[in-house]
Amino acid sequence: MPTLKLTNKQVVELIKQLPSEQQVEVFRFLLLQQWGEWEALSRYAVDKVRLIAQERGYNWDIMTEEEREVFVDKLMDED
Repeated sequence: MPTLKLTNKQVVELIKQLPSEQQVEVFRFLLLQQWGEWEALSRYAVDKVRLIAQERGYNWDIMTEEEREVFVDKLMDED
């Protein structure tokens, strides 16, 4: 079976031509391919923010969503 060589742009254009259901299938496939990395990155980020919060006298696990957002905003402003 011959191998077809396409640019990224050509692949995207081909996907755009697919019906919605098949686009969703392609998206699902790509998402699942990267899921492990996203999950690991997410765990790392949560562990890191917990540690930073603890270093500053906060407990990330008992903070409300609003408190977390304020805390992260403050961290972002520091840089």
